[in-house]
Amino acid sequence: MNGEGQSDRVSAAWLLIPAAAALFAAGSAPAQPYPARAIRMIVPFSPGGASDVSARIVGQKLAERWGQQVVVENRSGAGGTIGADLAAKAAPDGYTLLMGSSTEIAINPHLYTRLAYNTVRDFAPVTRVA
Repeated sequence: MNGEGQSDRVSAAWLLIPAAAALFAAGSAPAQPYPARAIRMIVPFSPGGASDVSARIVGQKLAERWGQQVVVENRSGAGGTIGADLAAKAAPDGYTLLMGSSTEIAINPHLYTRLAYNTVRDFAPVTRVA
């Protein structure tokens, strides 16, 4: 056998380890498809702005793809910190999304001495939108 075939088997084995771990962690509980209920997308700025328009376009496409409603909720004020704080305090179950921007994620931690949220601890990036 050449070295190339062995490399393919090793790569395949590494791919199976996470899959096996996921099956083990799942145990005998049946998996519930995601999303099983409506998704809440918080926009920390006023309706009609760039973040709001982007959230509504993305929300519509996600709703079509997932077959679940995506509710866009505008929570403006304090340079985006009100909406970001609301998202940070939500249950970390994947049913609350924040249409974040550089303002509340990167700039506000340097402008405000006390924020009710920590951008590193409280948020997990999903994707870049615009």
